[in-house]
Amino acid sequence: MTPAATFNERSAPQVLIVTGPPASGKTTLGRQLAAALGLPYFSKDLFKETLFDTLGWDDRAWSRRAGLASTQLLYRTAAALLEAGQSVAMESNFYPQWDAPALLELGMKYGCQFVQVVCKADGPTLYARFEQRARSGERHPGHADDQNLEEWRERLLTEEWPALPLAGPVVEVDTTTELDSASYCDVLARVGATLHIPIS
Repeated sequence: MTPAATFNERSAPQVLIVTGPPASGKTTLGRQLAAALGLPYFSKDLFKETLFDTLGWDDRAWSRRAGLASTQLLYRTAAALLEAGQSVAMESNFYPQWDAPALLELGMKYGCQFVQVVCKADGPTLYARFEQRARSGERHPGHADDQNLEEWRERLLTEEWPALPLAGPVVEVDTTTELDSASYCDVLARVGATLHIPIS
């Protein structure tokens, strides 16, 4: 069997998308799922904080510009892996109106299959977590979260954060209460089943 035949007989690469509002626990859960499933994991904040460390940071407007660049880097990285037939996990607070077109383009170009994990929590819980994180100093200062707490308060209390309009399964996870080991194992099993990856 030639290498080309081996490549052509591979199943379509799969993209695990972990999304949801800020402070919904998607980064923690996404990293855990990707490690358990053996998937390379990339997030918008991974690139954004690298840009901060390399180029510096300033105000909220600069943070937004860095965020736009980071999203494009996230798509570029995913495309490089998909082109090689490699499945990947991507995490961000994806927005249907802005991010769906780019993800649909990846699907059309590389024939990848999408599985979404949508993290959710009630509004007061989201804002309490967000505020605590913004004031704690745990998050990179370049995000400038403490400069727009009122904006995020309104958004986290009222805004909907739906799944993206992509073909493929959607696994919703309510993180209002911290996931215990049994709940995490259930989420892992559900995601593994949709990705057709056996969980030992």
